[in-house]
Amino acid sequence: MSSDRVDIAVIGGTGFYSFLDDPEERVVETPYGVPSAAVAVGTVAGRRVAFLPRHGTGHELPPHRINYRANLWALRSLGVRQVLAPCAVGGLRDDVAPGDVVVPDQLVDRTSARTQSFVESGAVHLPFADPYCPRLSETIAGADPSVTSGGTMVVVEGPRFSTRAESQHYAAQGWSLVNMTGHPEAVLAREMRQCYAAIALVTDMDAGVEAGSGVGQEEVFALFRANLERLKGLLTRTIETLPDPDGCGCSSWADGLELTYDVPGAGA
Repeated sequence: MSSDRVDIAVIGGTGFYSFLDDPEERVVETPYGVPSAAVAVGTVAGRRVAFLPRHGTGHELPPHRINYRANLWALRSLGVRQVLAPCAVGGLRDDVAPGDVVVPDQLVDRTSARTQSFVESGAVHLPFADPYCPRLSETIAGADPSVTSGGTMVVVEGPRFSTRAESQHYAAQGWSLVNMTGHPEAVLAREMRQCYAAIALVTDMDAGVEAGSGVGQEEVFALFRANLERLKGLLTRTIETLPDPDGCGCSSWADGLELTYDVPGAGA
């Protein structure tokens, strides 16, 4: 394997704009436009890791304006087959609280205006019953006993926060987390034949959880900043023990299918 090849990526969420020590920057051109930033590449626990800040290096991109296709294609073009995706989320039910880290196992899409596939022609239908890689999720949970495994994350369009009625509706469905960036990121990773897992940091309880409560941007950013080193430690421990992705269903779903879009490096 080439020393330039990178197998693991971290996509940083709100307030998470750098991760690697002394990285090299790779400017990647994609058929889908410009990624959120140049991709930083470095070494963590002896493994080559790419880092991409989802919102840009200065949080210039709101959730509905992120070029998710360019981001995932750029990472795959560098060789990335495993993606760890920290994100800020609101809590919807009393089984989560601010400061909790959750590895969800289900996703609900409530976005409305995002390009959510690389498929632009032909018959390519993605299996997505289980949107997150179970092997990655188990590894994350095993790296820290305080991590909660399981839960459903509903992804809304943003950039506004939910109304109280919307929050109460989501909670009534049994969904535990609400977020603005998890879709279509997880879908596109699967189309790129990548293992993908979200690492959700609960930064607030959403508007409908308590009477009189409501979520604001400052509290979200502040709690994420307060937990940034904790997240970096969790990521480092996870990267140390990540399994080999060969044979995982996140990639093998496309075996024998004629994909109508390019998966760079898939045959390397």
